[in-house]
Amino acid sequence: MWFDILLIITIILFILYATILLLYRKWFLQLLPFTIPETFQPSVKFSIIIPARNEEKNIGNCLLSIIQQNYPKYLFEIIVIDDHSIDSTNAIVTQLSKQYTNITLIKLTDELHGKKINAYKKKAIELAIYKASGEWIITTDADCIASKNWLQSYAAFITTNDWVFIAAPVVFSKKNTILSMLQYTDFLSLQGITAASVSAGFHSMCNGANLAYKKETFLAVNGFNDIDNIASGDDMLLMNKVKNVFPNKIGFLFSKDAIITTHPMPNWKNFLNQRIRWASKADKFKEKSILGVLILVYLFNLILFIFPFIALFYHNAILYLIIFLLLKILIELFFLIPVGKFFNGHFIQWFVLLQPIHISYTVIAGWLGKFGSYEWKERKVK
Repeated sequence: MWFDILLIITIILFILYATILLLYRKWFLQLLPFTIPETFQPSVKFSIIIPARNEEKNIGNCLLSIIQQNYPKYLFEIIVIDDHSIDSTNAIVTQLSKQYTNITLIKLTDELHGKKINAYKKKAIELAIYKASGEWIITTDADCIASKNWLQSYAAFITTNDWVFIAAPVVFSKKNTILSMLQYTDFLSLQGITAASVSAGFHSMCNGANLAYKKETFLAVNGFNDIDNIASGDDMLLMNKVKNVFPNKIGFLFSKDAIITTHPMPNWKNFLNQRIRWASKADKFKEKSILGVLILVYLFNLILFIFPFIALFYHNAILYLIIFLLLKILIELFFLIPVGKFFNGHFIQWFVLLQPIHISYTVIAGWLGKFGSYEWKERKVK
């Protein structure tokens, strides 16, 4: 009897899950790629903010990719905020700042004076914004690489509408390993949902690796006030605040020129900690649409996760698990294939093979994000 009830619940969850993915697909296909007008003349002044902690392997390439932009040097500055690094991050940034006068280094140790806080990244960004001279803030991460027309795309897009906050695409670099392709395909789906939902005005989603907003907008919503005790959420939780005050002035820069490329986590421990960190802010969203979708996704994956254990008592459970897995794969591929084309990604065979791992990590990371703790940048966070 209870197994029949479980089947009915699973069917209902799948119908809801499929419906929302079909909506995302519809919205994504309605997106028109943004192109820079031939008559465009740069005029927007940017302050690019990069929090960095022990990033000696990445920070140099990141800064050079920004310095080499097809954008006037006098119209952008780069502010790197070092978050208590114990490697050569400081030295690399200092050396580059001697070569390029629009690079500035701020040391968080000089600003906090030994004070312990929970959200170091938010504090780093906040301090840099107060020192920024640009009218527009762009945040990215120290392990990111920008294409040469990144800033030009942002500037041209800003002139097309009265935006105050802009999300933009991010993609993971990939290798033919299980961990790399798991992250690549998973993140691809998140980026597709972000592009679709932001453009449709359904969710306020974004990624801090590629994000822009007016400095005056950040100040108008009192920055990270009320969310500064949460270690994660310098991107989406801020976007939620902005949407509440400026509901129709948030855009998504749907352009290949605007894509930021970043590195996936190098090992399983870091990967799980990253996903727990992302999941930890789930119940902090005030938007019911985001929270509802997150709960739906979690419950659907949770039921699929427990089906093999149910099969110990009901052998037919394996058959139903296979059916639901196939349905899940088909509906997700129906959504992901056009997303993959935008990012020039080839992933289908990996996506199918990695389903069991994807379901398992979704359940585990979601649970630990709510009830556990995680380690991030050599810090323990609860």
